[in-house]
Amino acid sequence: MKKKLTALLLSAAFFAVTSAAEECGREGGERKKEAALRLKLGAIGSILASGAVGVCLPILGRSVAALRPENDVFFVIKAFAAGVILATGMVHVLPDAFESLGSRCLKGDPWGSFPFAGFVAMMSAIGTLMVDSFATGYYKRVHFSKAQPVKEDGDEETEGEHAGHVHVHTHGAHGHAHGSMVPVEMEGRSASTSELIRNRVLSQVLELGIVVHSVIIGISVGASQSPSTIRPLVAALSFHQLFEGIGLGGCIVQARFKLSSMVTMAVFFSLTTPVGVAIGIGVSSVYQENATTALVVQGMFNAASAGILIYMALVDLLAADYMNPRLQNNGKLQLWANASLLLGAACMSLMAKWA
Repeated sequence: MKKKLTALLLSAAFFAVTSAAEECGREGGERKKEAALRLKLGAIGSILASGAVGVCLPILGRSVAALRPENDVFFVIKAFAAGVILATGMVHVLPDAFESLGSRCLKGDPWGSFPFAGFVAMMSAIGTLMVDSFATGYYKRVHFSKAQPVKEDGDEETEGEHAGHVHVHTHGAHGHAHGSMVPVEMEGRSASTSELIRNRVLSQVLELGIVVHSVIIGISVGASQSPSTIRPLVAALSFHQLFEGIGLGGCIVQARFKLSSMVTMAVFFSLTTPVGVAIGIGVSSVYQENATTALVVQGMFNAASAGILIYMALVDLLAADYMNPRLQNNGKLQLWANASLLLGAACMSLMAKWA
């Protein structure tokens, strides 16, 4: 009888301890979710502020003579921004794409037998090149088709310019010749217009690439329920948005958009990651990071974004400036630009330790 009573008491005690442990576990889980939610709300404000500051610095810096696009300092700033964007694509976004599309959770063909992340990044870079070329060509054709056509001046002799032609008199040859040389001013104006169109296409495509991966990052943060994971991400992503904003802001300044367009692009960039965090909070109850659909969507978008960012950094930002005679003919400026490029890439690469 005593043995039965002892066994019954031990069973009751074990049940009570187990129930208490389960209740504590549930309570701890609830507290964990509450702490995570507070961190996410703080992340929205922090990331929004850092992105806005970063993208607005180059725009507001136009009022400072040393920071205007026509000055040498701007080459150094753009080199830093290009390093940040290149490291973002190579060190942050592309490895995440390989991790998602190479996950063990994606069982069977074709995920395990083909490197989709590299393929999508390559096709994204090629697609960006095509869009870049078509958009630039289209805007140039539209712009120059609006220019006034050159009128024929017949056989009338003039001693100056007429309808865009320069007339060279050759009385020693008993006649005259009509030259078709374009005035230097018109050539300079056409080159300036082409460069402006190029910069506008560049800034818009670059913002598209940044926005794609910013939303994905925001959703990942918002869907996470671990405070220990979110806490370092908030600081890292704040710096991430700051540096990317500086790079995008520099391109927007060179594009010389109207103030309303600049404000729209700046606001759109600043809001993308916070909106992604808000979406992540909304779907956190049903979102599963290791679900097949989530892995495929994240991997594809990250790979596409990486291809866009790598192309833009190497081709549109670095190649354009490093092949510029103004930079090549100035050894001191080259050294500063190289140092700034390496510093930007190093700062952004270091962020990969936490984000």
